[in-house]
Amino acid sequence: MSLNRIAVKVHPNAGKDVLVQLGPGRFEAWIKAKPIEGRANAAVSALVMRTLNIAPGHLKLVKGGVGRHKVFQVLT
Repeated sequence: MSLNRIAVKVHPNAGKDVLVQLGPGRFEAWIKAKPIEGRANAAVSALVMRTLNIAPGHLKLVKGGVGRHKVFQVLT
């Protein structure tokens, strides 16, 4: 996986929002949001941007819109 891609395994409906790095470009996220109407996707995107200091609008979900395994593209 290239450095401008981030793979995240998501656990929705968790007790708190946490992002843990597993390796280069690989993360696991626990988020409070439920996977309803894109809320979990929005929450994990916000968590990744906040934790990795990525500017708003510079992170795009490119794979995994309806699954737990997501791939984000960091836009420059």
